[in-house]
Amino acid sequence: MNTSSSYTGFTIIIPARHGSTRLPAKPLRLVAGKTLLEHVYRCAQQSAASEIIIATDDERIESVAKGFGANVCMTSPDHPSGTDRLAEVVATKNISHDDIVINLQGDEPLMPAEVINQVAHNLANRESASAATVCTPITTIKELFDPNVVKVVVDEHQYAHYFSRAPIPWNRDAFPFDDDAVLEIDSSYQRHIGLYAYRSGFLTEFVRWPKCLLEVTESLEQLRILWKGHKIHVDQALKIPGPGVDTEDDLTTVSKLLQ
Repeated sequence: MNTSSSYTGFTIIIPARHGSTRLPAKPLRLVAGKTLLEHVYRCAQQSAASEIIIATDDERIESVAKGFGANVCMTSPDHPSGTDRLAEVVATKNISHDDIVINLQGDEPLMPAEVINQVAHNLANRESASAATVCTPITTIKELFDPNVVKVVVDEHQYAHYFSRAPIPWNRDAFPFDDDAVLEIDSSYQRHIGLYAYRSGFLTEFVRWPKCLLEVTESLEQLRILWKGHKIHVDQALKIPGPGVDTEDDLTTVSKLLQ
């Protein structure tokens, strides 16, 4: 694990859209007295970023974000993903080709600043990587078999082999399993955390590529990077992030944690 997080000068972009299907107007939902988006922004402020930009296509989000002092970049409403939204910000702001950009999701109000710094540092120190991200150990059978928990397998140099919603690697001798079973600690079972560092120039290239078959099958955008032969560095997160927000139950859980 890379324990240093001294790299500074990167840009954090927080994509935020109003039209979430599972939780409409999610960025503007109140959690412990602040909007979800403001909580994410405050997390970003604790990092070593030199600039933080909220990228949205909605004037309501723009107004709220400016109200708590954020820098906002309005983007097209037609982007299929947050990554495409980031690429537009990179072009609009003329961010230098080699500068590092962090994609901090607008529904991650408990993302530790140490982990944000970590992915920026890791990418800055690995010229062969096109992106950097983090993972945390999986310790229960329930989590391993949950398709909403993305799994990652890495090589000895901490570069991703594959990401999947399926339980990977498959333990031939241990499965089938008991619902209450607990896996013995085994570093081969890793949960991917959806925080990414990219070089600005790579983002511009990435969004021009068509979706690949694996990406469509798994509904995992990062597989497009591996499909094209690029490397993603995956480190153990220095601190386990709190839960993100996708549902009303998540809002309740996060609200209790923030209070």
